[in-house]
Amino acid sequence: MYLGHFGLTELPFSITPDTQFVYSAASHQEALNTLLLAVRGGEGFVKITGEVGTGKTLLCRRFLATLGPECVAAYIPNPQFDGRALLLEVAEELGARDGDDDNNVHIVKRINRRLLELAEQGKTAVLCIDEAQTMPVPTLETLRLISNLETEKRKLVQIVLFGQPELDARLEEPSVRQLRQRIVFHYRMPGLKRSEIGAYVDHRLRIAGYHGGRLFSTFARRALYRHSEGMPRLINILAHKAMLAAFGEGGEEVCRRHVRAAARDTEGARRVGWSLLGGFA
Repeated sequence: MYLGHFGLTELPFSITPDTQFVYSAASHQEALNTLLLAVRGGEGFVKITGEVGTGKTLLCRRFLATLGPECVAAYIPNPQFDGRALLLEVAEELGARDGDDDNNVHIVKRINRRLLELAEQGKTAVLCIDEAQTMPVPTLETLRLISNLETEKRKLVQIVLFGQPELDARLEEPSVRQLRQRIVFHYRMPGLKRSEIGAYVDHRLRIAGYHGGRLFSTFARRALYRHSEGMPRLINILAHKAMLAAFGEGGEEVCRRHVRAAARDTEGARRVGWSLLGGFA
């Protein structure tokens, strides 16, 4: 691998969400501020949507890491199960382990007791659900029932949904209109701006231990944006493959042709257009 060749201590462009590598792009910070504001306000649902690869899971992990000791967080990364399984997962995550599992009503009462305990301790319960677009409609209705748990003064649990745009279509179904009406805050995550690509690349290289000069040329950075359209996951994949190509040649700089070669080899990368000579225009 190219770590030693470029003087790195770890891979700078891994696609595994790692909060150590978070780059605070304007949109990412706005989304985080929206989440923190919503939790402090204590009302209704929050929905964060974005296309594949825009960094929703990374945002979720950063949000959870930002919550202070006054919050008790429950995190469900793959909610593709029925309503009863969702209730059991929530009960487990919140520490509501003692009680009957005979039916949904008993599980909801168990969760309610635990939420009241937390409220008496001055703590806020936060339930984060990633990949929420995969939830079956009946499970979404169960989620609404959890949101009904409240005192006369406040909601007992704040619920944050992270999902792809398909989540919006799912919430348009008439059977879940009551849940849709409870979504107080919503943020749609865009990709990185063209002006942010260079800082994003440099940031990740620096965190990975790089101390040399500019590793990606100006034209390589432009190519990263063109072929990824600003999607962070695609940028990471293209940058990693481009570095492999440069390493294979024994080069010290990643050039535009390395990024173009990476794009040809990457599913989902934007094809910029072919010239008569058979290369990218």
